[in-house]
Amino acid sequence: MMKAFVFPGQGSQFPGMCKDLYDAHPEAREMCQAADRLLGFSLTDVMFNGTADDLKQTRVTQPAVFLHSVVAQRLMTIERPNMVAGHSLGEFSALVACGALRFEDALLLVSARAQAMQAACEANPGTMAAVLGLPDEQVEQICNNHQSGVVVAANFNCPGQVVISGEIEAIDAICPVFKEAGARRALRLPVGGAFHSPLMAPAQEALADAINKTEFHRPFCPIYQNVTAKPSMNPEQIRENLLKQLTSPVRWTQSVQNMIADANNANYASNGIAFYEFGPGDVLKGLIRKINPTVQVG
Repeated sequence: MMKAFVFPGQGSQFPGMCKDLYDAHPEAREMCQAADRLLGFSLTDVMFNGTADDLKQTRVTQPAVFLHSVVAQRLMTIERPNMVAGHSLGEFSALVACGALRFEDALLLVSARAQAMQAACEANPGTMAAVLGLPDEQVEQICNNHQSGVVVAANFNCPGQVVISGEIEAIDAICPVFKEAGARRALRLPVGGAFHSPLMAPAQEALADAINKTEFHRPFCPIYQNVTAKPSMNPEQIRENLLKQLTSPVRWTQSVQNMIADANNANYASNGIAFYEFGPGDVLKGLIRKINPTVQVG
């Protein structure tokens, strides 16, 4: 059976995250202490002792989720994966898991990404909203036809669950349109910016220099990247897609569907696929079950 490792993104954090692993495993302590040194502040103190509001700071949230995810995966005794994927920020954890990035390099990139995104949020205020109960194509069509400002489909999480992103006024104006079209819900999310939208273009520019200076290796297994939902093993393509990801939608539904299809391909001579989620929470397990209830989720 093929093994797919998946990693969550921002929003999965919680107070006390990773402390149980830190207390129980010397390797976890070493990685957490290394992260504190590399970042120049005690990330672990905020993770272990901070409040939910403390953890919502973008400069903290992204490295915290990344660190917890990579530590959790390192401590597992499961054999190496056959394929990996990460939801938004989780793509960096996935790149460590498949050998494309060193832990230390990925952590510094995640920190740079967080700071760049925070600056973009301040320069171009925006927000996001969840749309439930409509087909992906209909959500995209309504966004494309909307005229009141920047609004795009940002996260295709599972069938019937799409997150949109854009200018605050445009999001407020379009939510009633989705409800009129038959959506069960269309509501603003408590986020600090319009992630995965054109409003993140300044972050893309700021992150480009850091990514271009970082050494990427050829992974030992394919990574299914958010931008294309297709497998990649080319370091330059991976690098390019990481930059595009900031202003492009997260195609999670399509990524999982492609991973399942590829695992079932006769060329692999496998008996299906098992997904393993590493990180705080288990939100991806729920999404994968909604995408395909028949697959094994560990």
